[in-house]
Amino acid sequence: MTRTEFIAATALILFGAFVLGWLASWLVHRIARPAKSDMNELDRMAHQLHEAEDQHARALAAHAEREAALKSQLARAEAENQATLEALRTSRSEIEELRDYIEQRLGRR
Repeated sequence: MTRTEFIAATALILFGAFVLGWLASWLVHRIARPAKSDMNELDRMAHQLHEAEDQHARALAAHAEREAALKSQLARAEAENQATLEALRTSRSEIEELRDYIEQRLGRR
């Protein structure tokens, strides 16, 4: 086999391998291509996923808003509780003062 014949045979073998590879790739893509109904199903599922993500975002926003409102309400209730306790302490001390005063006045008579 001469050098020219060897080059021609190698080129022919490489070209054949290329053609077989291209045909195999085309066949795989042809077989593996999703059907139109599958694509419609995938589109529907993608749409449902986007809707679910939107609902999730809205639910998180509503939850954060509700949590902020409840924290504000709790802070107001705690402030009212502290004010009430302070008023109760003041009233108790006034009652004790009045009792002492009454006992002193009744004790002197």
